[in-house]
Amino acid sequence: MSIASNLNTIKSSLPENITLVAVSKTKPVSDLMQAYEAGQRIFGENKIQEMADKYEQMPKDIQWHMIGHVQTNKVKFMAPFVNLIHGVDSLKLVQEINKQALKNNRIIDCLLQIYIAEEESKFGLDENELKELLSSPEFKEMKNIRILGLMGMATFTENKTQIKKEFTHLKSVFDSIEKLKTENCEFNTISMGMSGDYQLAIECGSKMVRIGSSIFGGR
Repeated sequence: MSIASNLNTIKSSLPENITLVAVSKTKPVSDLMQAYEAGQRIFGENKIQEMADKYEQMPKDIQWHMIGHVQTNKVKFMAPFVNLIHGVDSLKLVQEINKQALKNNRIIDCLLQIYIAEEESKFGLDENELKELLSSPEFKEMKNIRILGLMGMATFTENKTQIKKEFTHLKSVFDSIEKLKTENCEFNTISMGMSGDYQLAIECGSKMVRIGSSIFGGR
């Protein structure tokens, strides 16, 4: 199967209101261009330098999503062009994104990452940290960042019951904070679900899925 036919198969399986992020990390520009020519305009990368290099080489109507863990000292390299940062997990990082967005005279959209997995290697805020961040005076003053919702990564397991429990937990956290809308929070997006579990994620309320290997093949 070609990249284009893989992409079309996945798109045809998605409800209309679901955003597809094609996870293109480690893949060459030639592979991304095959997906682009098949109509894909949203790509997800997990390394800022790699994303910046691809941004320079590729058409400018692409939306670039940063889906990996973000180090504060690297934010400046993507601030001029990134469309959505998925893995925001601390007030310190929010402050840096706001600062770099201001320097670039733009508002950067973000998702706050919630820790839902039973794995030590995953990053994210717990529910209390999330509410503390959203209610902090520093956050309320920020004018160059916009929080669109939450993202989470389920445990890497074949156990669908556990994955469903984690996705359902993320949806319940989202529902509990949805009413906290402020000038810099819109809360309209839940990003959860990858190649192996995206259909389950959609059933549990996901609005954005991050799919890589089912489009581009294994890494």
